[in-house]
Order: sequence, then C-alpha cells, then structure tokens
Amino acid sequence: MKYSRLTKEQFEELHQEFINFLATQSITGEEWESIKKNNPEAAEQELDVFSDLVWFGVLDKVQYLEHISPNQIHLFQCHENHMRLIALKIEIPEIDFTTKEGFQWLRDNLLSNSVQFFNAKKDYSDDKHLDIFKMIQSGANITKGELFNYFANLVKGA
Repeated sequence: MKYSRLTKEQFEELHQEFINFLATQSITGEEWESIKKNNPEAAEQELDVFSDLVWFGVLDKVQYLEHISPNQIHLFQCHENHMRLIALKIEIPEIDFTTKEGFQWLRDNLLSNSVQFFNAKKDYSDDKHLDIFKMIQSGANITKGELFNYFANLVKGA
C-alpha cells in the first residue's frame, strides 16, 4: 500500500465509487460478500488498492496546502515539479495563530518587525504525490489557496 487505507467513514462516503471499482474488476456484490467471508486477505488487498486509487486522485488535484501552528504558518503552492513555500513566523509566545485572536493579531501586525516572512522553492523527490501525502499526514490541510495568494501578492508588492 502506497498511502493509507481509507477510514470506515470514508469508505461509507465512497460506497458507490467502491461498488463501481469492484464492477471494473467484474466482482459482483455476492462475490464481494464471498471474498470478505472466505478470503479476507484478498478483501483487504482490494480495500488497499481502492484506497490508493482514491488518494492518488485526491493528491493529483492538490494545488495548495497550508500548515498552521501556534507560531508559524506554512503555505504551499504545488506545481508540477516543485512547490513554492511562503512561511510566516513570530517569536511572541503569547500569540497563537491557531486561534481567532492570534490570527486577528497577525492581520493587525502583519507588517511589523515581529512577523518574519520566508519565501522558498523546493523540488519534489521522485514521487510528488507521496511528498504531498506525507505533508498531509504531518498536519497540512488541502486548501483553495486564498491565504497563499493573499501573502504571495503581499510579498510581490513589498
């Protein structure tokens, strides 16, 4: 398995897609019940293959990721061969970007010397999708890029 198995809830959400997946392998509902009962290893394998297909489809569409921690914000734009990073960091322990108040503080003090900006580019390893998956596993969220684009325009204008 390349990524991770979908949760029970995710499988339930993708029930129809899983049925279609089984159908592409000419496995009927009755056959699937039989496989689960008589050959659980094969059933597990089918679940893993389906999970990887779903993850690949999701990861292939990712354009932006963000990872927000109490004193840092990492915003990523995913390109074909590399990702661009815009990072913000503060050294004020009482400010927490993960709270509404901390984010408001950032908005009010964006251009102060307390906020450090970083801009970088990083090439992917041999596997772009796995790199993105690992970032998601470590806490990054897939976004539409509003925050990234806001800061990209701010950095461009500075």
